[in-house]
Amino acid sequence: MTGLDGLSVLLCLIGGVFYLAGTVGMLRFPNTWTRLHALTKADNLGLGLVVAALVLQADSLPGALKLVLIWVLAVLAGTNACYLVGRHLLAAKERAGEGEVPG
Repeated sequence: MTGLDGLSVLLCLIGGVFYLAGTVGMLRFPNTWTRLHALTKADNLGLGLVVAALVLQADSLPGALKLVLIWVLAVLAGTNACYLVGRHLLAAKERAGEGEVPG
């Protein structure tokens, strides 16, 4: 195993820890707002670390760029999904007469 392989394994393991932390946060946090935060932040960072590990193992520059593009698209999709869920939750609270959520 070379140093590059070791670094790739380390990045994958750290990325997996972030995925696990996001999953635990999604299951344990008390409300939707904190669950969204935990899930989007931890999963985006976890995916970024896994992609970085895969980029180190890529055979060519086009392959590495495709991996980075996948990560960018996943971040954009996660951001939009989080925004839509939060907006729907805020609208539902306003319809129920609870007003805006502080903060």
